[in-house]
Amino acid sequence: MDTRAHVPTLLVLVAHPDDEVMMGGTLAKYAAEGSRVILVCATRGEVGEISDPSLATAETLGEVREAEVGAAAAALGVSDVRFLGFRDSGMAGTPANDDPRSFTQASANEAVSRLVALLRDVQPDVVITHDPTGGYGHPDHLACHRHMTQAVEVAGDPAQFPEHGPAWSVARFYWMVMARSWFLTMREQMAALGEESGFEGFDLNRFGYDDDQITTVIDVSAYLDAKNRAFEAHQTQFGGDNRFRRLPDDVIHRMMSTENFVMARPAPAPGAPRSADLFL
Repeated sequence: MDTRAHVPTLLVLVAHPDDEVMMGGTLAKYAAEGSRVILVCATRGEVGEISDPSLATAETLGEVREAEVGAAAAALGVSDVRFLGFRDSGMAGTPANDDPRSFTQASANEAVSRLVALLRDVQPDVVITHDPTGGYGHPDHLACHRHMTQAVEVAGDPAQFPEHGPAWSVARFYWMVMARSWFLTMREQMAALGEESGFEGFDLNRFGYDDDQITTVIDVSAYLDAKNRAFEAHQTQFGGDNRFRRLPDDVIHRMMSTENFVMARPAPAPGAPRSADLFL
């Protein structure tokens, strides 16, 4: 009989290396507090941007981004980084969507099977992935949401995927989300600098969450240094002219000091107070 005490365990599924940065403070907080934190990337981001051609080529980008996310995770105190093994699907409507190796081309059965195997192996108490909108509609973010939702549902059923070992029921399943107020602040602050935010055409009726929809807000102000170092690790994606670097320090601090989540399972009771802890 295994009598070892269970360590509170958090598993995060993101689509690409760098997607973890926007909740990097949460990962750093729980890792520092002694929780086991596992970061899983569905892809290696093979068709992402290359901010500086000296950093990578189209052929090496996946390998480079794998190293970048390893460095970012280390900055956050996370030592367990895994990959599902699918290929980056690129933005909607691009040729990369049609690559048979891409995440969007994977069958639901194959993707869910890999995730169920992972959940039963890791036995997380808490799972986080992208929200139903994919944050901004990225196909791989949507695939993460779709497949992990199904995997969480079936991982606790011993009749499903018995080849992956004993059933495991996830106690809490969250979406990482962006508040609509965050996008509005970004627009306003960049406009004050006479620059575009990148969100001018962003449909806030489709993307982003109102404050009353957010169930959990994590204060990560004590972990901003770690979060910034994780950001800096992703040099191929966040080059020297990245818009975040042009914002005043006090604005960046305010925008990055909290991270938002929606608890999807179990559904919170109507009128339940907002939580400040993913495990409670």
